[in-house]
Amino acid sequence: MLKDNHTMVTEFILVGLHNLHSYRILIFIFLTIMYTVTIAGNVLIIVLVSTNHQLQSPMYIFLSHLSFADILISTNISPNALQVILLGKITIPAANCLTQLYFFGASAIIESCLLTVMSYDRYLAICKPLHYSSVMNYRLLQYLVIWSWTSGFVVSGISHIFILNLNFCSINVIDHFFCDLAPILELSCSDTSSVQIVVSIAATFMSLFQFVLVIITYICIFTSILQISSSKGRQKAFSTCSAHLIVVCMFYGTMIILYIAPSKGYSVNLNKILSVLNTVVTPLFNPVIYTLRNKDIRVTLKKKCSCGRS
Repeated sequence: MLKDNHTMVTEFILVGLHNLHSYRILIFIFLTIMYTVTIAGNVLIIVLVSTNHQLQSPMYIFLSHLSFADILISTNISPNALQVILLGKITIPAANCLTQLYFFGASAIIESCLLTVMSYDRYLAICKPLHYSSVMNYRLLQYLVIWSWTSGFVVSGISHIFILNLNFCSINVIDHFFCDLAPILELSCSDTSSVQIVVSIAATFMSLFQFVLVIITYICIFTSILQISSSKGRQKAFSTCSAHLIVVCMFYGTMIILYIAPSKGYSVNLNKILSVLNTVVTPLFNPVIYTLRNKDIRVTLKKKCSCGRS
């Protein structure tokens, strides 16, 4: 493998859960089905939104971009994770590993930005309904979408520049399903303090700050809903943002458990399982939740199915 302590690492070895034994095939089949349904569900939402004029409102356009981000993060992580589960371990070139890390960070930031602009969209629709059309116009919609994607790739790229300057010597075994930041930094024989500072600043402004904005918008939303006199009106107003609220709670809930909450109480295997849930299961729930809880999407899907039969 590597001859001496001064040999630079050109490839990494990914290892997944240990001692899976007879459960390996079962877990592989289960996650393969999850990945397939995730891609199919998100592609379905993109097709429905892009081909139906009834779904051309800002909320659904943001939703289609969220589906693109889910496809990006799932396709970036799941294939390697499935190979690790099936084979026990795989070898991945160092360049490919760092590329996977870059797109993982970019997709996470993009999803965070999209969830924030979606909460702002719901805030305008519920709290400022008379000004919604004039404020959330096509120009602002384009700006928010471009800002979300640009922020993800640029901020992740800035962190990636510092990561590319790290040296990796001798040890090249990553005890994870994919190339996550923490296990990669542990293997570096360089000073990683600058990388940790840059990542911390990026996480604070791009995740924590946006999470606070989402909380503030929902406080305003709930306040406005409670001021509606009729129970039917309150129920209708809440139904327009309930799906987004569930997705926000799932996204930030898993992120907090994995990267913010103290990890000493968790085993290494539990952290790896939570990472798989965050990158495989959460992107699946997004289209499922929006499809089941959104009347417009359900109606459009039924029309498509009925047209297909005829």
